[in-house]
Amino acid sequence: MPVDHLKKNLLNIHPKAKDFHEIWKRACDTASKCIAEATEYDKQRDKCSGSQNHRGIFQETPSLSSVLVKPYFQTEEDKFPSRKKNPTPPERVEVEDSPAPVKRIINARKIRLNGKDQRQYLVRFKNQTADNDKWLAEDAIPDGNLHLRRFRASRRTEKSHQ
Repeated sequence: MPVDHLKKNLLNIHPKAKDFHEIWKRACDTASKCIAEATEYDKQRDKCSGSQNHRGIFQETPSLSSVLVKPYFQTEEDKFPSRKKNPTPPERVEVEDSPAPVKRIINARKIRLNGKDQRQYLVRFKNQTADNDKWLAEDAIPDGNLHLRRFRASRRTEKSHQ
């Protein structure tokens, strides 16, 4: 705050206000003196020659383009170092010996994979619930031909009864 903006009547309100005014004035004087010294030093530095010439050092300091600077994102561990880390549970490895025997084919759908239409079938396995039903391609169904014939026959009979 410049000295001009200090109200003169504030100095009489509180006894410490006068001390503050003096401290403020000394701080402003010291700051202006430091700026003047830094400016003078900068001027002298440019005039130096010989072994005291620092001009090349300051002019040849490599600059870094802000385009090359990548943002730094703190991880949760950096932000909160005292936070306890939850141990990760070991990954489950499901071992499929051989697919369970197929009970029946329930439904069919046509999907597009890699630009080609592919027909998949919803398969229910023996001794398993509907939660374990899977969509499989025709070649992935064990005894697929037999089950597909039964599925297609059951669909024909359903359509004829309607």
